[in-house]
Amino acid sequence: MSEAPLILLAAGGTGGHLFPAEALGVALMKRGLRVRLVTDARALKYSGLFSRDMIDVVPSETFRGRNPISLARTGIMLAAGTGIALNLMRRLKPAAVIGFGGYPTLPPLVAAKLFGIPTIIHDSNAVMGRANRLLSSRVSAIATSLPGVLDRDPELAKKTTTTGTPMRPAILAAAAVSYIAPDLTGPLRLLVVGGSQGARIMADIVPSAIERLEPALWSRLVLTQQVRGEDMARVRAVYDKLKIKVELAPFFSDLPARLASSQLVISRSGAGTVAELGAIGRPSILVPLPGAIDQDQFANAGVLVDAGGAIRLAQSEFTPDRLAAEISALAAEPARLATMAAGARKVGKLDAAERLADLVAKVAGI
Repeated sequence: MSEAPLILLAAGGTGGHLFPAEALGVALMKRGLRVRLVTDARALKYSGLFSRDMIDVVPSETFRGRNPISLARTGIMLAAGTGIALNLMRRLKPAAVIGFGGYPTLPPLVAAKLFGIPTIIHDSNAVMGRANRLLSSRVSAIATSLPGVLDRDPELAKKTTTTGTPMRPAILAAAAVSYIAPDLTGPLRLLVVGGSQGARIMADIVPSAIERLEPALWSRLVLTQQVRGEDMARVRAVYDKLKIKVELAPFFSDLPARLASSQLVISRSGAGTVAELGAIGRPSILVPLPGAIDQDQFANAGVLVDAGGAIRLAQSEFTPDRLAAEISALAAEPARLATMAAGARKVGKLDAAERLADLVAKVAGI
């Protein structure tokens, strides 16, 4: 009896890339297919679907600036990674290779192309990422989370399918929890998350904004905030002084459940965060990461803003006074929060993993 076809999932080693890969992996395994993850060493710290014996680590590097030495080092690393990926393709003989963005996807996708193996890239952002752009003309098919991402390029648009962002089982479970708006005297459950590049600004701004709220609102707040270890003491000191009911941690392993129990979220607007806010349907105040070449987080936040599900504040506008004003206004209008939650929910695609799995089956011919 022959083995089931193998699908290789290639992803950069951050949650924004790994979580959609995990969600697709679950959907493919339910269909009786085998899956493995090709990634960089960062992914080894993530738990979830992929046990260590299901992961192949391929070295890679991100292009940073135009320094000749840095460019040469990146080129050498990617070439070495491609050599290792070629050996993987020869040994594993996958039916297809699916990339989820990030430079660690370049070696396996290039190797698959050289072997004539069908390839797909998935992009969660409203603006396609640089690694995926480099691969887009070379792959068999493209999947996007949002419509219209490649409308300006007819050749790429012809092979593009809008699937949504695949959601892990924990997010699907959280999406089943209905939103309950706060009343004017009861608890207001506020969740503050920053991601790997955002927690510092949240530590700088959010505590000062909470200080500026009316004291009557302090007693209502039930606050959960992601805080880096080096910022923990100063953040906790502010909340202890105000007697805020708070839970602080550098990382929350049960973040989907915490999103589901929140009534307002303050966050960066990475593609994964925006997709999860849409799937679960929670109102948010989003602060896009500034300085990005493509302004992808600004565009991502715009998807929820246009749906009526979020308020977008540029980082220059993200001041303690402005944030305090936004929180106060929303706390005073529970019906507005409920409307925002419903707006966000319209963006979510809970069947995205199955849609992408259908595309994989089609491209792989299985």
